Amino acid sequence: MLTIPVFSGIIGYVTNWSGIWMLFNPLRFRGVRVPGLAPMAAILPRRIQQIPGVMQGGVGWQGIIPSRAAKMGSIAVDKGIAKLGSPAEFYAQLEPDKIAERILASADRDIHDLVERVMLREHPRLWESLPPRVREAVHQRVRQQLPDIVRSVTDRIGENIDQLLDIKLMVIRHIEEHPELSNRIFLEVGRQELQFIIRFGGVFGFLCGIPTIFLVEAFPHWWVLPIAGTVIGYVTNWLAIWMIFEPIEPRKVGPLRLHGLFLRRQHEAADVYAEVIANDIVTMENIGDELLHGPRSDRTRRMIEDALRPAVDRATGFARGAVRVAVGPREYDAIRDSVATEGVDYTMTPLTDPEFSRQQSTRVRALIAERMRELPAADFSEMLRTAMREDEWLLVLHGAVLGFGAGLVHLAIFGV
Repeated sequence: MLTIPVFSGIIGYVTNWSGIWMLFNPLRFRGVRVPGLAPMAAILPRRIQQIPGVMQGGVGWQGIIPSRAAKMGSIAVDKGIAKLGSPAEFYAQLEPDKIAERILASADRDIHDLVERVMLREHPRLWESLPPRVREAVHQRVRQQLPDIVRSVTDRIGENIDQLLDIKLMVIRHIEEHPELSNRIFLEVGRQELQFIIRFGGVFGFLCGIPTIFLVEAFPHWWVLPIAGTVIGYVTNWLAIWMIFEPIEPRKVGPLRLHGLFLRRQHEAADVYAEVIANDIVTMENIGDELLHGPRSDRTRRMIEDALRPAVDRATGFARGAVRVAVGPREYDAIRDSVATEGVDYTMTPLTDPEFSRQQSTRVRALIAERMRELPAADFSEMLRTAMREDEWLLVLHGAVLGFGAGLVHLAIFGV
């Protein structure tokens, strides 16, 4: 009888520790593929479909959070990032003037090779027949035009960022490709609360074991201990989750002040969340990659090409008409279009530089942290809880099953 509270405490601790482990591990699905399960999963009850691996036709496990990476990305935008700032605000924090300086520093080195390559490809005879001094004058005029062209590009991006960048798709795709980021958001932001769940399981399990002694004494049947273990395991996990997120607003109950543990740390958690988002998700590198290769990249490329096309006209200066006649209107336009098309990558590639991205993340981090502190408590809570709300029943069921098993193990060791 005296071992019952100790046993309950150990099982409560192990139950919650393993439940937390199941939230985040393994990062990728591990199990056995079952032929025919994937098409059949569509007609199974919704809760069964939610078990990681079932919809993919496998029996096994994947951490709940990484298995919901796309959902986590969507929620991160809808419940958090979208309320923290618009794409235009994030872009403004990345300092377009510094972006222009970075592009200029890089493009100044590359534009000479670009013009040389295009001219040799499109009209080699004309280009090679020009005196070196004339060719150098063309290069010089192009370089002179670069500052105005680049600032025009960065200004246009800022003015049209909402049409060029779908930040929700960017975040979802990035977290899907890197599910460890969804784990990191939870682990970094909610580390204290997750540790609390584990410790709480041990303490609460021990305390619940004390009245279980009297229950077993009053009803000396073999099935009492497994059923009591089931109830303790279920209630332990349910109560731990509830205490983290509820109540949303502080509530006085006699001398006690009840408030969700996670919500008490909103200011501290805001800084941690902002660091993860600014350093790994809403970065200059990811925004640049999205602008160049995302679903709306054709708009970005077209806009930059339109800005670069006049560079050839300006480079030829007053001789533009004569050059156009000499090479032919069609060939001249081909040269101009080639410079514009190939110049897009030269213009945007500096934005994807990881070192530059890290330098520019500071202001984004400050903006996100400031806005997160101002979020209503309900929005702040939902930002993390929504991602796992549909799966909380799995954690509670996990506690109940382990509690039942613990009761059977106790019976096997000590008897009725």
